[in-house]
Amino acid sequence: MSDGPEPGRAPAAGGAPVGRPVLSLALAAMLEEVQAHSGAVYLLRPDEPVLEMAVMAGMPRAFAAPWERVGLSAPIPVADAVRERRLVWVGGEDQMARRYPRISVVLPYPFALAAAPLATGRKAYGAVFVTWPGAHPPELSDWERDRLTAACDRLALRLEGAAEEKRPLGHEPDVLAAPFSVVAGTLGSVEAARMVSRLPYGLVSLDLHGRIGFVNTAAAELLGRPAGELLGTLPWVAVPWLKDPVYEDRYRAALLSQQVTSFVALRPPGEWLSFRLYPSTTGLSVRISRARAVAELARAVPQADPGPSRLVTISQLLSLAGALTEAVGVRDVVQLVWDEVAPAVGSRGLALLRAQGGRLHVLGHRGYPDPRVAERCGRLPLSEHTPQTQALNSGVPAFFESREELERLYPDRRGTPDGFAAWAYLPLIASGRPVGTCLLAFAEPHTFPADERAVLTSLGGLIAQALERALLYDAKLGLAHGLQQALLPSSLTPPPGIEAAARYLPATHGMDIGGDFYDLVPTRPLAAAVIGDVQGHNVTAAGLMGQVRTGVRAYTTVGQAPHEVMSSTNRLLIDLGTELFASCLYLRLDPARGRAVMARAGHPPPLLRRPDGRVRVLDLAGGPLLGIDASAVYPTTEVSLAPGSVLVLYTDGLVEAPGIDIEDSLVGLGGLLAEAGGRPLEDLADEVVRHSAAARERVDDVAVLLLRARDDG
Repeated sequence: MSDGPEPGRAPAAGGAPVGRPVLSLALAAMLEEVQAHSGAVYLLRPDEPVLEMAVMAGMPRAFAAPWERVGLSAPIPVADAVRERRLVWVGGEDQMARRYPRISVVLPYPFALAAAPLATGRKAYGAVFVTWPGAHPPELSDWERDRLTAACDRLALRLEGAAEEKRPLGHEPDVLAAPFSVVAGTLGSVEAARMVSRLPYGLVSLDLHGRIGFVNTAAAELLGRPAGELLGTLPWVAVPWLKDPVYEDRYRAALLSQQVTSFVALRPPGEWLSFRLYPSTTGLSVRISRARAVAELARAVPQADPGPSRLVTISQLLSLAGALTEAVGVRDVVQLVWDEVAPAVGSRGLALLRAQGGRLHVLGHRGYPDPRVAERCGRLPLSEHTPQTQALNSGVPAFFESREELERLYPDRRGTPDGFAAWAYLPLIASGRPVGTCLLAFAEPHTFPADERAVLTSLGGLIAQALERALLYDAKLGLAHGLQQALLPSSLTPPPGIEAAARYLPATHGMDIGGDFYDLVPTRPLAAAVIGDVQGHNVTAAGLMGQVRTGVRAYTTVGQAPHEVMSSTNRLLIDLGTELFASCLYLRLDPARGRAVMARAGHPPPLLRRPDGRVRVLDLAGGPLLGIDASAVYPTTEVSLAPGSVLVLYTDGLVEAPGIDIEDSLVGLGGLLAEAGGRPLEDLADEVVRHSAAARERVDDVAVLLLRARDDG
């Protein structure tokens, strides 16, 4: 953590020059009126929907650094207060973890918060948030609500008046207590300093920024640094063996919750020290003493290999949150929770459950010796009395530190041992509605300290958001696959004398759906084949592809010639008014006479493998892409198709790839056909897509249609 802005200094970013500190005075008076210990004023920028922190009071600005400038649509209390023009109340760390997990994951401490808009009947000017210590009742009292609302209304009127007078208010100095010095100014304070220096334990005073303002002789000796080198520094920066984020985390927890906190630290080589932090609105007093009981315990207990690190640092939390944002589908979420979250808290088992249709369903599990036990966690009605359903229905996480504790509340668990000894059941709540439950299981009895419970509750909110996105993605992906399958032919019915095989591969990026298509129309006396590519690989392209394919079938069925089919399809595409184009290759097959008549609209030329193994690229006459020119004509070319010949029709995704020349791709494809063209057609289709330029990474969809002439006579 950096030192943050100096007391009495405003940040250099944006805002009007500081004049009379209207906002600072109003905020300080507001905190005193409702007996809150910290808060901030945000102003809405006139030129964009953004809230900027103008002044903060009661704690360092660094505590709220991620939210100094936030969008009006951001899921945080001050933005909600402005958008909805109402007071937002968060009654403690559990509510914060469920409703605002992004805040809770950075500040997993017990405190209450209220956010209120700064708005008149005509306009919103910003918002205010204030915080109370963790001991505040879970509900905001009527008098607190009335006083806070009245104070915000008064400040909003002042902001309105300032705007009308063309003197907009901007950033002002933060309201923080000034650091004090060890130098005494009066006889009384000198005597107090002497008294403190005689005490057998260490005493240190920290300002709101965490800087040391006073240190007695005993504390300097225990910390191993001269007092003069400690003054004005941060303990976790000045003392090498305190350079662990967990110690700074305890300072933040004490200051924000206004509750006494403590920790023990090992001073090398083997001395344990106890630190007890007593917070106030002006800073913290720290008592340091030797932790003899801990030292004796450490000597008595054999040193084991360190287990998985406990989830305690802000950097770990942010890393886990960032990892969850990378999840795409449900499988990704399950794997990321197992890879990132479970090791951080020492969990050896995981089950992710989804609420759907009044029941819980297992989405995925890891670490269970018997997978059937994990599967039994699902298929449960939400009305069933189980820890996983109870956590979801109540929205409150449940922690069981031993099997005895779990079975005391849920006797039915005695008959279903899973091999674990402690459990955490985290409700997954996203967008205000239950999504499911995350079950973390531990191999040994496991205590869940308050800070770890807060962290896990916060992570439950982040997992829920990741899972909600993943479920939506998987639903869209399922819809895309269903649509693609419905639009492409389920099977090919070639005419006598023709053997056919086809393959379709979606692009490796996007929704696995595209506009590439193929079809075989078994009309009599002559059959037809078509392959095409509608611009784009999304639902719109797929829908248009279905219309083009249907149009080609219809025009073929009514007996139009190849050039007429292309012209009619071209006009259809223009009439649809989609502004998308399509390439197309159309063949009228006459296997009895050993020939094919082809029409081409901007499509890659097909390859023909003759019975003797020679391969050539067919040079076909053609017209422009479909959907450009309503008057375009599409000349035809007749090609000999002797028995044993193989026609390879494809879309450009087969031969085009970043960094690969298309001519080299065609040469490679021709060599493959020359060598393997005599193999069964299904095997040949697999070889073609396996060895294509697109096999490494498909940036476009791929469709392939192979036709082989046979001598059925």
